[in-house]
Amino acid sequence: MFRDASVSAVLAGLVAVVVSYSGPLVIVLSAASNGHLTAAQTSSWVWAISIGSGVTCIGLSLWTRMPVITAWSTPGAALLVTSLGSYSYPEAIGAFLVSGVVIALVGMTGVFGWLMRQIPGAVISAMLAGILFSFGTGAFSSLKSAPYIAGSVLIGYLLAKRWLPRYAVLTALAAGVIAAAAGSRLHAHLGGLELARPVFTTPHFSAASLVGIAVPLILATLASQNAPGMAVLSASGYEPEDRLLIGSTGAVSTVLAPFGAHAINLAAITAAICTGPEAHRDPRRRYVAGVSCGAFYLIVGSFGSALVALFAGLPKELVAAIAGVALLGALAGSLTGAVKEEKDREAALITFLATASGLTLFGIGSAFWGLLFGVVTHLVLTYRRKAAVAAA
Repeated sequence: MFRDASVSAVLAGLVAVVVSYSGPLVIVLSAASNGHLTAAQTSSWVWAISIGSGVTCIGLSLWTRMPVITAWSTPGAALLVTSLGSYSYPEAIGAFLVSGVVIALVGMTGVFGWLMRQIPGAVISAMLAGILFSFGTGAFSSLKSAPYIAGSVLIGYLLAKRWLPRYAVLTALAAGVIAAAAGSRLHAHLGGLELARPVFTTPHFSAASLVGIAVPLILATLASQNAPGMAVLSASGYEPEDRLLIGSTGAVSTVLAPFGAHAINLAAITAAICTGPEAHRDPRRRYVAGVSCGAFYLIVGSFGSALVALFAGLPKELVAAIAGVALLGALAGSLTGAVKEEKDREAALITFLATASGLTLFGIGSAFWGLLFGVVTHLVLTYRRKAAVAAA
């Protein structure tokens, strides 16, 4: 691994972690607040999802030699914002435990992977493009509220891309941090560093929490996280083993559920940062980005709230601009894959538009609906063409 290591791959892992803690973690903290969790329970929740993500990132990336990026379920956390307060915390833990077991079994049986393999490649690429679209535009919309920060990131990236392409994202990050510091917008600070203390909660199982938390959490995690996560790896030229990836993340979720982990799953957006050419030109060496991401997860999770506060203090425009430029390569590749075959372009376009719309129905995000609409369109148009050929 040390021979394969590179600055660009390590930086890709760092950027992925910064994006995770600067955005999706806020939803977890909001859910904890609405669920009236104690400070110790909230800290344990952050510890559990961070350690789970770190262990799976490192283990799966080294085992498969692919940049396998995992994270906690963001749509699952969004679901808990409104539902967690309706149940006792032990009931919620019981629902997390059941969810992890079910997801692990779905992964290990191969059912999930079989379904994913039936989907046309153009539709998968279009779904990925739709997921990344808002991040690409976010790099430019940040110019409105923080022109110096976002502008410095974009200019730094462009100049480095011309003369130092391997360090383009690093240069952009450095330029953005300097601009933020110069404008007194850098409020990141470290409090007292102390190791996080996990809190074990004995699960309690109830029919109400299984229906109200476990079932929607399973659906949201599989459809809105694991499906796009598998698609990101496939679109980047890898051949992910669904039984291993979905099964192992579900198993880790189960083990850490008593400590607060609601769901550990494959990542999509942060995965695209580590699976694209910005991580490394050689796809065989990008797995280092997965290891790097996991290591940073473990560091942040071990020190809990202190390092979380550090990331939370970064200007949102800086995070948006860095995420945008880091994802440009992945976005370009997915758009190319979506329109490569003329016969699949209409289905791919519908997939892209539905996914990029941000549509959420029944607690399930737009990535699933874009995938569903695209597959239905593909089946209808393919049947029409086959019927026409048969009639001729």
